[in-house]
This record gives sequence, C-alpha cells and structure tokens, in this order.
Amino acid sequence: MADQHHHHEPTGTKLADAARLTLEAQEEQWTPMRAAIFDALAAEERPASAYDIADTVSKTRGKRVAPNSVYRILDLFVTNNIAMRVESANAYIANAHPGCHHDCIFLVCRNCKQATHVDDDKVTGDVRAVAAHEGFHAERPVIEILGTCAKCAA
Repeated sequence: MADQHHHHEPTGTKLADAARLTLEAQEEQWTPMRAAIFDALAAEERPASAYDIADTVSKTRGKRVAPNSVYRILDLFVTNNIAMRVESANAYIANAHPGCHHDCIFLVCRNCKQATHVDDDKVTGDVRAVAAHEGFHAERPVIEILGTCAKCAA
C-alpha cells in the first residue's frame, strides 16, 4: 500500500516516555496512576478492556482501582492520541507512536482477539471524502475489519 505510514515504534520505557511527553504537550499531567494505567495497557498483547486494566493495576498497586477511573483515563489517552479504542471489542491498545495523528484501520481476529493496527492515508482519506460529500463532518473514522488473522488461519 503506497500510503502507509512508516514509524520507528518505541517500546518499554521509551514508549512510556513518548506517551508522557505527548500528554504533557497538551498541558495534561502524567500522574502515577496515569503512568500505571499506560504501562499496564502497553504490556497487553491484545486489546484490553478497562476492567482488564483495572485488575492489572489493582494487583500491581496492592489496592483496588475502580474501572470507572480507568475509563476516564483511557478516554483522556484516546483524546490525546496515546491510546486507541477498538470499538468492536470495547477495548483499548496503546498507541505505538504517540503524537502521530492519523486515522487508523484495525484488523480484528475473531479467534485470538488480536487487533493489528494499520495506517493507510489513502483509504481513510477516501472514507473522509465520502463523508464530506454527504455533508457530514467526520471526527474520527473507525475502520475495523473482522476476520481471521494469518496465524489463526494456518
């Protein structure tokens, strides 16, 4: 695909640092709770729900963290482009390249629940153009393709 993004994707503490810098650039604070939630989300191999993250952070901190608090922080992360929401799974993934603004396409496997994030500006631009042609202002196109990943198909 000619219009795919190519990124150097930080991992581990470099990813957390990039997320922190992105959030702070929006004049938001990087609190210990936000850091813990981001770390838990980034450690997940598949999209994680707020309940999954609340359980992980509760175990790490040794005290209960309410899913409602996690939802609020995850929404802040999505708004500031350091996490992405997989709508069909009602779950979240850490943005592997915080601060890069583009529309996303998710390939979601029905078997293993893995969500592969793909960037293709031509496809998402075409979706935005169709919306504009209909007089609709697209805020955040959500493109998810449900199916079977290569690993599960083998």
